[in-house]
Amino acid sequence: MSNLEVQPEAILCGAGARHPGIELLLPRQVPLGGPRSMNVRRTLPQKQRSLIGAWCFLDHYGPDPVGDAGGMKVPRHPHTGLQTVSWLFSGEIEHRDSAGFHAIVRPGELNLMTAGRGISHSEYSTAQTGMLHGAQLWIALPDAARHMPATFSHYRPEPLSGEGFSLSVFLGGLGVVTADGTDRYSASPVSTHTELVGAEIRLQPGASVRITLKERHEHGVLLDTGALRIGMDELCADQLAYLPPGSQEITLTAGSHPARALLIGGEPLNERILMWWNFVGRTHEEIAGYRRQWQAEIGAEPAEPGIKRFGEFPGGGPAPLPAPALPTVRLRPRG
Repeated sequence: MSNLEVQPEAILCGAGARHPGIELLLPRQVPLGGPRSMNVRRTLPQKQRSLIGAWCFLDHYGPDPVGDAGGMKVPRHPHTGLQTVSWLFSGEIEHRDSAGFHAIVRPGELNLMTAGRGISHSEYSTAQTGMLHGAQLWIALPDAARHMPATFSHYRPEPLSGEGFSLSVFLGGLGVVTADGTDRYSASPVSTHTELVGAEIRLQPGASVRITLKERHEHGVLLDTGALRIGMDELCADQLAYLPPGSQEITLTAGSHPARALLIGGEPLNERILMWWNFVGRTHEEIAGYRRQWQAEIGAEPAEPGIKRFGEFPGGGPAPLPAPALPTVRLRPRG
């Protein structure tokens, strides 16, 4: 990965944290695909933290010149028990799924796929995409909703703007306190199955924004570009700052260049989940069953009787992704 900033700022990261309870989660590089794989920076899940609210997965990628890196080429693959959130800063991705939804993911637009009982989908950067840059996030569905039918939602939020800042709330609701003390609020109409919030925040050089938080929620701030201060703590690009429940507001301040960040959060899920490959379940046996059903549906293992869990998919495309082998030890839930 190459930092494309012409004048990058030098920042001391992870030293002298003073916000009570703040935890810095560092990314790890994960290649997706073959020799020309697209690299992503993954900050959730980690050994020390699996969830922020019901958010259970966060990949951050780009800016990648598609001509060099090959772009996003993810053939049909399955999901259970989760929702996927695609959020782009630049480029376009074509989405197709077995519930019959076809969409072009564009910058500033929420595309929320609910896997529920089971779904399969593919993701490819479009031919018009020159630079691909964005984030892919997963939300673990609570036990009461994880067997629901698969569905898809699209929403383009109207940014809430003020002096030096812009806030695009794509899930849940978020408030800000402006310089004159006025409270302003923005909310998404997209329904969720636990209390959640997701927003893109843009700050002009040196600008600040006071964001009001729900005290019982936990939150995370992922810095995409620029330099950002949370209270007195410096956050480096690609780092995810975790804030535990108890905070009523945070102040974000940009450095000498524009800053862009994602804020996620929600009520603690308070359920132990088991996440392996593209499946979210609760037990080892459940995950093993999902894998077996997927392999049977794509013809990699003997067919199983009954309705296909992962649905019918449009023909004519690349071969679906087979599931990797299960580990030799029992999978254990976490949360």
